[in-house]
Amino acid sequence: MNEAEWQRQVIQYATLRGWRVHHTRPARVRVRGKETYRTPIAGHAGFPDLVLARRGRLLLVELKRDKGRLDEDQICWRSAITGDMQQQQYSGWHCWRPRDWAIVEEVLR
Repeated sequence: MNEAEWQRQVIQYATLRGWRVHHTRPARVRVRGKETYRTPIAGHAGFPDLVLARRGRLLLVELKRDKGRLDEDQICWRSAITGDMQQQQYSGWHCWRPRDWAIVEEVLR
């Protein structure tokens, strides 16, 4: 499963469970005659893929394929959000992979 498919699955389930969902999609732009994708942001790169909110809870979720790795910018965001705690469940930051589906269902219930 690629990351886009995984993202659609998580968004669909979160919406079904009553979560508000935010995701900033990259825009297709032409740079020097070549098409590419850029995400216009103000601030630091690496912000989590999804922001989910429901009943006073806020989750910041990075989505990866089963073999995907966090890049340095994503690791910096994780550290800023979690305070470098080893266990993610104490914060609103999560990194979910397709193999984590049971965890996703539990958290979003």
